[in-house]
Amino acid sequence: MTVETLAELNRVDEQTFVDELGGIYEHSPWVAEQVASERPFDSVEGLRDAMRAAVDSASAERKLELLRAHPDLGDQTGVTDASKSEQASAGLDTLSPALYETFERLNDRYREQFGFPFIMAVKDESPEAIKDAMERRVEHSESEEFQTALSEVHTIARFRLEDRFES
Repeated sequence: MTVETLAELNRVDEQTFVDELGGIYEHSPWVAEQVASERPFDSVEGLRDAMRAAVDSASAERKLELLRAHPDLGDQTGVTDASKSEQASAGLDTLSPALYETFERLNDRYREQFGFPFIMAVKDESPEAIKDAMERRVEHSESEEFQTALSEVHTIARFRLEDRFES
């Protein structure tokens, strides 16, 4: 079953709700589970805000798990369909070998420094802009980057909800 409208989403059983929205936050169906009982949602914005609040009120460990659920940018192995589409919109599925190696090196450095992958809402960004952001953000403090990564995760979730229910 594919739910096409917010009205339909408000009427489905809890398991279907979670199945439908479990990927809005990458590999983290617990976010959808937490907001299922808050239905009905009057708007996509209301649903987005509820999901955001569920993440924001989670423990630091749970937030770290959420960040670690994201793929490395530029790596197309084992990514969700949503991630694959988002990365393709930024040209990350067709990187030159040299740029791919640069992304690998930056991803490794970032992950080593922060303990989670570099996360950026890359929809319609250029590979160069993403690379520049990686180089800049790897210089952040751990707490600053943790908050920046969570903010990017929320932006990705917003894009996914908008694509799902407003297209």
